[in-house]
Amino acid sequence: MRPSKKQKEDSELERASAALAHTRDSLVLSIGTLEHEITRSLDWREWVRRRPGTVLALAFGLGFLLGRRR
Repeated sequence: MRPSKKQKEDSELERASAALAHTRDSLVLSIGTLEHEITRSLDWREWVRRRPGTVLALAFGLGFLLGRRR
């Protein structure tokens, strides 16, 4: 027995809904990952942990420049 037109439409609707749900879940996961990476890259403590020498040199240079302005 062949499926009716209504059954085919319902089946297509279910597949489309499942695809939409999967895409939404994937998008939420991607946005969460992106938010975490942006937060981490803008955190000054992360910069110090990853590049302590560079941060120390920048702090010294800034202190030197501000000290000379007197």
